[in-house]
Amino acid sequence: MKVLIVDDEAPARERLAQLVDDIGGHKVVGGAGNGEEAVTQANRLRPDVVLMDIRMPGTDGLTAAARLSRGDKPPAVIFVTAYGEHALDAFDARAVDYLVKPVRRARLEEALGKARSLTRAQIEALTAGEIQGSREHILCRRRGNLELIPLHQIHFFQADNKYVTVCHIDGEDLIEDSLRQLEEEFADRLVRIHRNALVCRNSLGGLEREADGRRVVAIRGTEHRLEVSRRHVPEVRRLLRELGDSGS
Repeated sequence: MKVLIVDDEAPARERLAQLVDDIGGHKVVGGAGNGEEAVTQANRLRPDVVLMDIRMPGTDGLTAAARLSRGDKPPAVIFVTAYGEHALDAFDARAVDYLVKPVRRARLEEALGKARSLTRAQIEALTAGEIQGSREHILCRRRGNLELIPLHQIHFFQADNKYVTVCHIDGEDLIEDSLRQLEEEFADRLVRIHRNALVCRNSLGGLEREADGRRVVAIRGTEHRLEVSRRHVPEVRRLLRELGDSGS
């Protein structure tokens, strides 16, 4: 099989490439340092399987896997992670297996064997629409660990300079996704209310006018009031009407 290796650390890519070569019967056709590069390389090289790190700067492995799953000839994805306890939750039905770092040769050989036997079945499942095309979790960093936040628990995303904060039922965390990436991937679940904020549609409360004339929207289940820019007021108002919530 043709193998694409994706990891933001070059030594990790080199070690995996050496293991693949030691196993034999497969060819490493390329490498990528983040999810965006992975999608570009996969579209160009057409690998049979992608060894994909989960946690990477910018576009993470889950996002990249979701985008690859929507291609006309999606590869099998094997996630590679230092966080084994989270890997099963991270699948969202988009990977045939996962490897915990440091990767052992025997375990990699087993995963590649599974990918070889399941690639066609996986492609057929993807083509038939049996696998969802978008994530159900968002990755965040919490006290140095990777955590997964279920999308249905999220209220909104807000950008501040180069950082994006996700507000959810258990608090707030920093994430590496950009608002643009989130808006594209979850267009049916999120609404843009400001250049710095996306709100989950089911968290939209009433539209209110502040004393200074600014419009803000209440966020259900929280005390947050987020500013709505003038250009986005009509769309927010329309969604509130659909949700049966009046806005001023």
